[in-house]
Amino acid sequence: MQYFEWYLPNDGLWWKRCAAKAPNLAALGITQVWLPPAYKGSAQDDVGYGVYDMYDLGEFEQKGTVRTKYGTRDEYVGAVDSFHDAGIRVFGDIVLNHRMGGDALETVTAVTDSPENRLEQTGGEQEVCVWSKFSFPGRGGKYSRFTWDHRCFTGTDWDELSRSSDSIYRFAGKRWDPDTDPEKGNFDYLMGMNVDMHNPKVVSETRKWLRWYLEGTGVDGLRLDAVKHIRFPFCRDLLSWIRSHGWPDLPAVGEYWSGDPERLKYYLDAVDNEMDLFDVALHYKFFYASEAGADYDLRGIFDNTLVRERPDSAVTFVDNHDTQPGQSLQSSVSERFKPLAYAMILLRQDGIPCVFYSDYYGNTALDTPPVPHLGRLIKLRRFYAYGEQEDHFDDEHLIGWVRRGDADHPGSGMAVLLSNAEGGSKTMYMGERFAGERFRDVTGGCAEPVIIDGQGFGRFRVNGPKVSVWVGDAAFEDLVIND
Repeated sequence: MQYFEWYLPNDGLWWKRCAAKAPNLAALGITQVWLPPAYKGSAQDDVGYGVYDMYDLGEFEQKGTVRTKYGTRDEYVGAVDSFHDAGIRVFGDIVLNHRMGGDALETVTAVTDSPENRLEQTGGEQEVCVWSKFSFPGRGGKYSRFTWDHRCFTGTDWDELSRSSDSIYRFAGKRWDPDTDPEKGNFDYLMGMNVDMHNPKVVSETRKWLRWYLEGTGVDGLRLDAVKHIRFPFCRDLLSWIRSHGWPDLPAVGEYWSGDPERLKYYLDAVDNEMDLFDVALHYKFFYASEAGADYDLRGIFDNTLVRERPDSAVTFVDNHDTQPGQSLQSSVSERFKPLAYAMILLRQDGIPCVFYSDYYGNTALDTPPVPHLGRLIKLRRFYAYGEQEDHFDDEHLIGWVRRGDADHPGSGMAVLLSNAEGGSKTMYMGERFAGERFRDVTGGCAEPVIIDGQGFGRFRVNGPKVSVWVGDAAFEDLVIND
């Protein structure tokens, strides 16, 4: 579960809430949580992506606050410990691409590049005044005496002299790294002060920080932000280095925001599969399907996705903090379609599904309710989504699949049917071992049970644009009667 969203209150209580909820999440069936960036941002209300000091996890008086939006360092470590006590692994969110909120200005010679094509230089050399000096006076050198100046960065988008952000200022003698995404000609630059990943001192300091962070917090894995903007060998080498220095099995998942699965596969190859990736291509399939309604052909919903082409490297998701309304990547899947989308990531054999906090709990800031039956879908995955999978993607508005269960999971096996139109029915083969068994719908509201015939077939149905998940009597009693 991504255990945060963009619009959390700035009350400093989040890490305490995480610690309190850990047992409930474990009981639900959550095995891993992804927590927001824990270090000090450029302001107290920073969600965590406007990075100021990565060594300050809510310990020092900096940027007008000791705590971060989420709480203090001790509370963060306590939350990690609580998750561990509940048997849940924790992924820390790290942002390596940029820094914001510098402590002092420097005068630097720079050229200007077009924001829409960073390979197009639009102006010659000029002096600019930039917030590139990071000395962290509130920390006083504790943990690291490294300070950042303009030599650690390749450029920025703000000149204090002209008070202008109309261009991107690339520092003289620097270049945008070609080993990044080709969008906008070159997408090395994203925001703030862009970190120079070729600077050997930056490389050394990043490795030192990562070791310090893992040792001091106990997190079990990493979520790497904005990897399309970081020279590809940098993250590959960083992960390889940390795994050879005490964390050999450290898992990592990267955010490469592209709906093109070819770009995602190219990146996986470029980093020697040192990390998994979020399946952004599948997210956009869900988004387009939810917008199109009955005009979308469900048969191709997994075509050209990472989970179809590289299932062992795909972390599947429906929405996240960046796709929420009001965010730069806004592409929220409609409330009506979300139960279908979650069934497609939770009840199938491929990919590692990631549930979004706001979809499970609802969002009061955006006045959106929880996704219906999402807790039940998670429990279905935990206990019953096992065994051989067979797809029935033969109708543009009515698709389904079966999981035939296995001997290691009593009561496992299910039939899943979903529609984006008026619904319908489909005959699917469960297997002869289910002959005579009664299956009932635990999500879609179909009242009449299905009896599996002597050959192992059942005719399952879904009413309207919904998802119906059919399970045997034992699972039905567990999920519905004893819920």
